[in-house]
Amino acid sequence: MDRAEKEPPPKRRKSTGDRSPSHPKSPQHTPKRSLPRDGRSSTENPPWLRNVTGITLPPGKFTLRAEKQSTISGIERQWETVAGVQSCSRQAVDRGWEEPFDFSVMSYNILSQELLHDNAYLYRHCSLPILDWSYRFSNILKELEQHNADVICLQEVQEDHYMNQIKPSLESLGYHCEFKRRTGRKPDGCAVVFKKSRFSLVSCHPVEYFRRSVPLLDRDNVGLILLLQPTECSSCASNICVANTHLLYNPRRGDIKLAQLAMLLAEISRVAALPDGGTCPVVLCGDFNSVPWSPLYSFIKDSRLEYGGMAIGKVSGQEESPRGQRVLTVPIWPRSLGITQQCQYESPPRELSVRELEEEALEMLNSLTQPRIEHGLKLSSVYSHHLDEGKRPEITTCHSRTAITVDYIFYTAAEEGVSALPECTAPVGQGLQLLARLALVGETELQEVNGLPNEHHSSDHLPLLARFRLHK
Repeated sequence: MDRAEKEPPPKRRKSTGDRSPSHPKSPQHTPKRSLPRDGRSSTENPPWLRNVTGITLPPGKFTLRAEKQSTISGIERQWETVAGVQSCSRQAVDRGWEEPFDFSVMSYNILSQELLHDNAYLYRHCSLPILDWSYRFSNILKELEQHNADVICLQEVQEDHYMNQIKPSLESLGYHCEFKRRTGRKPDGCAVVFKKSRFSLVSCHPVEYFRRSVPLLDRDNVGLILLLQPTECSSCASNICVANTHLLYNPRRGDIKLAQLAMLLAEISRVAALPDGGTCPVVLCGDFNSVPWSPLYSFIKDSRLEYGGMAIGKVSGQEESPRGQRVLTVPIWPRSLGITQQCQYESPPRELSVRELEEEALEMLNSLTQPRIEHGLKLSSVYSHHLDEGKRPEITTCHSRTAITVDYIFYTAAEEGVSALPECTAPVGQGLQLLARLALVGETELQEVNGLPNEHHSSDHLPLLARFRLHK
């Protein structure tokens, strides 16, 4: 989550005990602190941070104890495999067929150190040593090495840490690294890295959501899209499009989030386009700052969103009782952005036929009476977002004020057809087959380890991992 979002903070009450119990990362709760200007490295803790564990914790969802490193244990997570996939693979190999191309993907918000400093009140349950960047980086690198994913999408990657530590470390492990810093004065951004032994880079496409000419898009969030070619799969049907983003945090600005998402989807559609009019398989990762029951999430999964009369504060579902009832405008973003309501780039102007003009007029009329946005990517979520047969929600981020899901891995799922193997299905058309995922945990498990970060897990987010198969 982007904890640096500061628009527009209401007046603060004098007593910390009287603070409104609204969303914990809402900007009105963020202490306005400036980073040191004495040349101190960003890896050091500023003086004011050295005593944060002694400050009274503002009211929130959790009551976390002061961390004792000797008692904290790691979170146990198990791989969940898709039933029947492995047996089908063995049958195929036994018949002498070519082995399929399997690969793994990780998505991980690693918590920028500068944002940690700016929002220290969220981490008062932590003992100070585990908040130090040198300690955190060591842990994060161990996680990356342990999971050994073929493709890694990282959010909240601080630029100086990326250049001096993260990139060199990952390159030494055989990864190729790409990075896009947020626009403006923001120090962090998104990175996508992949194993050079498994993929080659076809093209790289950074996406900036800031548009000086569009008042709605005045934020510095970014995305990063890579088109990758499998190097061990001569018979694979296509390349793979990997996209990574970190959308705006502000719960009250669902209009901005939808516009940012539309820009990303338009670029994905362009990059992943195939000559036959289809798209190559897509993996979309990131911190979307939206919960699984939100309209924004539904838009990604269902490929359309009817938004007439929808309150802006309800788009991301981050607040149970969003303040204000200002509704989304129709259309959400202006035509000057150059993106249609189908999340495609506007075609070059040309002379339309009478029939095309009539269809365009009818579509415009329908958009006014039943406003909606759409996209052409058929995306599924790796995770179900529920544990224990739907009784508990999965959690991807947790600190002293909240525990929710905002991180996702979406993918283009291949349709299933008839297989030549008994009791097996075979993917048909362009798409990916989900093989397994690293299970998430619930609120109870995170409370047992005193939330995040802790001694063993050095971000306030958990990494998401999935294994896919690209059919041939």
